[in-house]
Amino acid sequence: MTRPQTIAFFPEASFGAALNCVGIAQELQKKGAIPVFICHPGFTGVFADYGFKEYHLPEDPATNAETIADYWQEFTNTHVPHFNLDPLAQLQTYVRPTWAAIVDTVIAAEDDLARLLQQIAPDAIVLDNVIMFPAIANAGCPWIRIVSCAETEIPDPAVPPYLSGLTPEDTGAIASFDTAYRAATDAVHRHYNRFRKKHLLADLRGAQFLEPSPTLNLILSPAAVRYCRRNPLPEDKFVFLEGCVRSENQFDPPRFPLSAGPLVYVSFGSLGAVDTDLIKRLIAVFETVPARFLVNVGAQIEAYDRVPDNVHLGSWFPQPSVMEKAALAIHHGGNNSFCEALYHGVPSLVMPYCWDGHDNAQRAQTVGVGRHINRADWSIESLRADIMAILNDTAMRGRLAEISDDMQRNPGTKAAAAAILGALARREKGDEVPAGTMVS
Repeated sequence: MTRPQTIAFFPEASFGAALNCVGIAQELQKKGAIPVFICHPGFTGVFADYGFKEYHLPEDPATNAETIADYWQEFTNTHVPHFNLDPLAQLQTYVRPTWAAIVDTVIAAEDDLARLLQQIAPDAIVLDNVIMFPAIANAGCPWIRIVSCAETEIPDPAVPPYLSGLTPEDTGAIASFDTAYRAATDAVHRHYNRFRKKHLLADLRGAQFLEPSPTLNLILSPAAVRYCRRNPLPEDKFVFLEGCVRSENQFDPPRFPLSAGPLVYVSFGSLGAVDTDLIKRLIAVFETVPARFLVNVGAQIEAYDRVPDNVHLGSWFPQPSVMEKAALAIHHGGNNSFCEALYHGVPSLVMPYCWDGHDNAQRAQTVGVGRHINRADWSIESLRADIMAILNDTAMRGRLAEISDDMQRNPGTKAAAAAILGALARREKGDEVPAGTMVS
């Protein structure tokens, strides 16, 4: 009888990536593996709440959880004005400093992460991030990449650039964005490549910060929103997932003082929740709509002193279980929210503010599963009209019901678990690239 395999998950410090990984870990556990989680400071307890063992990156006085949380809170607050800019304008104002902060985080974590991986001695590492940590590539075991942002993260001539919010038909704009992206990230990218070289990793080209895994790459992009690539990805190394929706506690909607109408779920993620001015403007619109609104306001709940009778605020909700009961999801375009809405057949009204939200907002509009609304360019009347139009769009709802049926019959969590265990089994038989081989 073979021993159970220990599979270490290392998601980035965001709830989208963290909870996608939880869904896959739940399925691996059912198959007899032992999933464990490596935690960034500030995420302690998130995975333990789902029953998984946590290993914590060590804290010190300069990088304790509170300091890091305060840093990213202040970073986000500083950039709230930039969230109203278009993707091209955000390259210098938001994307460049964000990549710089991410690279600094990787460099600071390297030694502690290497020691932690030696302690865990996993059979495999699952990385859900936008950047490579050399400690993972040098850990002596296979590593698996999860692409839990938009599919655009994996470049192709027929796929618009990552973070651009463009369509494949926007050829002139694509060329301009690509040139501007490389210029904005060039200095940070060279700094990161120097760090990689110190740890015996090859340079990455083309403004990339994370290479494909030589073992397995899992892409959270349901068939309904997938691109037709000019260069198809090798099926033995790249597996597309129909979302990655975790099992969650049952959700019973709260009692609203004004309880009539469909349920609308509203969430802009932990970062977007800091923009309380925007959410207050939205609530003023919700008050005029014959529906019930469940609004995730994160840690800022005390900033709201007036709440209409058809609105309920909360600091956290079991999102998959809420989506199951919702008639509409208003969100920022994070891939987790987008895929969970699709999984439950819920139309999306996407109001992106940064990163992959732009790409997912464009895709929702293009394939007819939602609408893209500019954060700064709407009125009470126009937003109310958009909400009502989606709630009354029976054709869209029918299309989404078909998508939901397909996704639920082929859940990405199960496909991911099977692919991970299959890749490890093939490697044990000698049919695999050595773990340290870099593919760029």
